[in-house]
Amino acid sequence: MSPVLAGALQLLALMAALALAYVPLGGYLARVYSSDKHLRVEKWIYKGIGADPDTQMRWPAYLRGVLAFSVAGVLFLYLLQRLQGVLPGSLGFASVAPAQAFNTAASFVTNTNWQSYAGEQTMGHVVQTAGLAVQNFVSAAVGIAVAVALVRGFARSRTGELGNFWADLVRGTVRVLVPLAAVAAVVLVACGAIQNFSGIHEVGQFMGGSQQWNGGAVASQEAIKELGTNGGGYFNANSAHPFENPTPFTNLFEIFLILVIPLALTRTFGLLVGSVRQGYAILATMATIWVGFTALMMWAEFAHHEGALQLAGGAMEGKETRFGVGASSVFAVATTLTSTGAVDSFHSSFTGLGGGITMLGMMLGEIAPGGTGSGLYGILIMAVIAVFIAGLMVGRTPEYLGKKIGSREIKLAACYILITPALVLVLTALSVALPTPPHSALNPGAHGFSEILYAFTSAANNNGSAFAGLNANTDWFNTTTGLAMLLGRFLPMVFVLALAGSLAGQTPVPHTAGTLRTEKPLFTGLLVGAILIVTGLTYFPALALGPLAEGLA
Repeated sequence: MSPVLAGALQLLALMAALALAYVPLGGYLARVYSSDKHLRVEKWIYKGIGADPDTQMRWPAYLRGVLAFSVAGVLFLYLLQRLQGVLPGSLGFASVAPAQAFNTAASFVTNTNWQSYAGEQTMGHVVQTAGLAVQNFVSAAVGIAVAVALVRGFARSRTGELGNFWADLVRGTVRVLVPLAAVAAVVLVACGAIQNFSGIHEVGQFMGGSQQWNGGAVASQEAIKELGTNGGGYFNANSAHPFENPTPFTNLFEIFLILVIPLALTRTFGLLVGSVRQGYAILATMATIWVGFTALMMWAEFAHHEGALQLAGGAMEGKETRFGVGASSVFAVATTLTSTGAVDSFHSSFTGLGGGITMLGMMLGEIAPGGTGSGLYGILIMAVIAVFIAGLMVGRTPEYLGKKIGSREIKLAACYILITPALVLVLTALSVALPTPPHSALNPGAHGFSEILYAFTSAANNNGSAFAGLNANTDWFNTTTGLAMLLGRFLPMVFVLALAGSLAGQTPVPHTAGTLRTEKPLFTGLLVGAILIVTGLTYFPALALGPLAEGLA
């Protein structure tokens, strides 16, 4: 079987599995977030944190809950790393340095999971399980909660109430992420991923020296790492490591975990707003971009137009031989079109155009299908932009799901789509212009620029993957990428929740003959065009200096 055919068949199998999970999981999520019942364990949690889950919150109160919980998470994870040297189960590792501890705390709380360290050489069992793994669950639950709050803004009228953040957070963790991750972890263990708390031990002699590995609760962290679109690996090689990703089947299974919740949330959206067809329109938009990017990536990597790769007979350098070009391409697109950041190959070793595709996927805002929750609210913001553009074309007040898109709504949407490019481009420019930061890039010229551009694109978009040729463990990059992660996560949430509150307070507008049918293929095409033009072209000059210059050389 040819590698191209093998890659295409894996892609078809993945699409079939996602289609089978779409209806039941999307329906289940809708029931979870619309229920007025509380499980016993949830009541215990509410009592422990002193929250009343039945109190409805307006958007400022909902936002305060998001920020208070996240600030507490950053402080706890920072202190846990700084105290690692005196904690049990540290495997003899020292406490993490202040700049790196800040960067890692910001990274995992913001669902970014950018890692400027090698996990097996830096973090002990306690930090990995009580710190990083816990944030994998709750940061994903926060993203889903904010998305559900925005959906309620569309579904409700004449009220500013968006639900209860604490109830949404706990339900997302207890009813969705924990049970699904438990099942996924069992599957990974059955397929060869490790799950233990062993210490450091030698596994053989290589090149005159010993090879040492430590164990860990890898399968359980791997499951929520992918399911919650987190991405932080237990080992430095991430999902290219056989302890995390043992076989081609687990590789495909992990891609399935990355995509399943973000895609299913489109059905949840349709059910909660009372129109399943609206959910299908959003799903079609996501699928169109995802399939298109995957096809482009496979073409770029299989064609390997660059001279050295033609002499070598393929673009396998930097890719796991267990997976090959096809599976690596599918994984790379899935992880950069979501906020996952997990990798099963070395993105810096992709062709120039292939590396550009990974960057462009993040630059679109990771909305196809995006992260757990963040993908849904990101594409709904773009839907607001699309109907505004359509309204300008026909001279009609834009409406979406029966809500008018006025000046307040469009300003909030515009702020949402502008904040991330501003962070990426300004911080990249500073890192190139200042005398010291460029020295962290492994390569000169266009590829070195791509390494820096990729780092800030990944950080500000809360992705977490890296070109990996950049030495990001410096005070400059630890601090600036940490700030980019925090601002790139929480500033957009401010605008999302403010928009949700504005929409929830409106009186629904009746449908007329002139109302734009947003459940039709025409709107799907308009939305795809708006995403590619409004967000994609923002980064074109930067892409021209990096991956495009390299790929077309």
